[in-house]
Amino acid sequence: MTTPRRPLSEAERLDWLRLARTDAVGPITFHHLVSRYGSAGAAIEALPELSRRGGRRVELKPPSVAEAKRELEALARIGGRLVAACEPDYPEPLAAIEDAPPVLSLLGRGDLAARPMVGIVGARNASLNGRRMARDMARELGEAGFTVASGFARGIDTAAHEGALATGTLAVLAGGIDIVYPPENAGLYDRLAQSGVVVAECAFGTQPTARHFPRRNRLISGLSLGVVVIEAALRSGSLITARMAAEQGRQVLAVPGSPLDPRAQGCNRLIRGGATLVESAEHVLEALAPQISAPLLREPSPPAPRPRPTALPEGGNGAEADRAQVIAQVLERLSPTPTAVDELLRDCQLSPPVVLTVLLELELAGRIERQPGNRISLL
Repeated sequence: MTTPRRPLSEAERLDWLRLARTDAVGPITFHHLVSRYGSAGAAIEALPELSRRGGRRVELKPPSVAEAKRELEALARIGGRLVAACEPDYPEPLAAIEDAPPVLSLLGRGDLAARPMVGIVGARNASLNGRRMARDMARELGEAGFTVASGFARGIDTAAHEGALATGTLAVLAGGIDIVYPPENAGLYDRLAQSGVVVAECAFGTQPTARHFPRRNRLISGLSLGVVVIEAALRSGSLITARMAAEQGRQVLAVPGSPLDPRAQGCNRLIRGGATLVESAEHVLEALAPQISAPLLREPSPPAPRPRPTALPEGGNGAEADRAQVIAQVLERLSPTPTAVDELLRDCQLSPPVVLTVLLELELAGRIERQPGNRISLL
């Protein structure tokens, strides 16, 4: 992400929040729009025309300024704040992933989000041994100077947060930052708000649903130098976190277990696939040592020059026909299976600005969806 890192004015913060909460504007599209138009406010002004060109029948409207203010006020009432991806206190490792959330709600000790992190995830129905290992490993990693990140779920996640409460732990929630799920973790949530830190991508008041959990998982891995998996079945959400960690260039570590225990099968498969076998916090520290001594992030690239907002012809029946033909060429090459944008550019034999503009319009119209790895799929 090439957006300059600087504090936002209050007016800019409202624009960032409004654009981030707009239907059909995912994180990747958000960053494309801000890069293309120079600011979130200018991007908001361009949304109706862009979505119309992509074939959207109902005008795409962001939340009102009043709605955005209400969310910020609700967040402030519980002691939280909104951090934008361009601001200095937004976690740098997370800012480096291609689908970094444009805005994060944050509650608690923001300084913990600036420390090096290790993610610990695993089974909700964890064994006593698994929970004890998670708790002990988290405590020792915290004593070594790491913030321990996890997903606030039952089982391994809860044990990891409990183990690192004294030294610093970060919980990524699947819903809004004010929604405690699971409910039995209400006490843990209160302690995290005081001595740890809670972050959320979803809007204030959002109840978590199944589709929110993979999005949460990418934040756990994106924040971390590496992710440790302790107990995971073969179809576990923890394996999604591990896959996302690998895609983001993070280290994947796994604790082995008995082949007879279904909760160990996912970890054992990760190890067979190349994950680092770990049995203690010491093993984790050894595995992460090269990253601790070297910068995690590559040097930031200079901001790319912004292309002209309109790359397709406008006006007249001929121009509309040309636009429709280009859109048809792009759509016929897409399917529900994700396709790499680079591959699409090569195959279309059209100029990249034209194709990228069409993709932006189609996404805002709700006809395509961005996927990790600079891929897109047809909805």
